[in-house]
Amino acid sequence: MAASPLDEFIALAAKTLDLPFDPAWQPAIKANLEVSLTLGTLVAEFELPDAAEPAAIYKA
Repeated sequence: MAASPLDEFIALAAKTLDLPFDPAWQPAIKANLEVSLTLGTLVAEFELPDAAEPAAIYKA
């Protein structure tokens, strides 16, 4: 079975960042990234009106 692009990304990212990588972690890492990418896509696709402004900064 061919690796998915996400599987390849995980392997290359671990190698690039010189992170220890136990293959048993692969399913959990992939699941986390799938959720993160799905939520990121929802945020990026959310249309804001042109008049939208950033929220005020509150300090305690």
